[in-house]
Amino acid sequence: MTRKKIEWNEGAIYHITARGNRRNDIYKDEEDFQVYLTMLEEALDYYEFYNYKIISYCLMDNHVHIILKTDTKPPGELISRVHSIYTKYFNKKYNYIGHLFQDRYYFELIENDSQLLETSRYVHLNPVKARMVEMPGDYKWSSYQMLIGEKDVKLIDDEILLKYFKHENRFRLYKEFIEMKLKSTREQLELSES
Repeated sequence: MTRKKIEWNEGAIYHITARGNRRNDIYKDEEDFQVYLTMLEEALDYYEFYNYKIISYCLMDNHVHIILKTDTKPPGELISRVHSIYTKYFNKKYNYIGHLFQDRYYFELIENDSQLLETSRYVHLNPVKARMVEMPGDYKWSSYQMLIGEKDVKLIDDEILLKYFKHENRFRLYKEFIEMKLKSTREQLELSES
């Protein structure tokens, strides 16, 4: 089976996902989540001349979402490095052998501003949809708290998303944009239950 070739040009933005093999967990405890983020940060430093930018992320128990802006190289080098090193760490820690990730990462080219904003909303609402938390700000392993100004920015380039919102209100407006989807979904559920 041939792999889908990545459609890439300089500056392309991707929604990247990777799932655990057989949908198994790829993070079993808090240390695993933190190690993955540390490895992602290390890979950004390692490839600093490629100028990759993490726009947002969400680490779920059995999969990961990353919105990544490329510059001079496609996303494969960064993601392959992180997943290769993380798999070695995970297999050693849990005495496993074999593949941790189901396949090579999946990707979707983000083609416009609207798609970027909708994808960021999808990524940050993932823990709510999975019923892990009530609100996206309650989830520890995503970039959401940074993008709403509740946590210091680390690992991401927050300006890529926040530039779409009026500067002095950007944190509040981004939060409203994300959570507006929650409100409409909950209202629809209430109507269907009536």
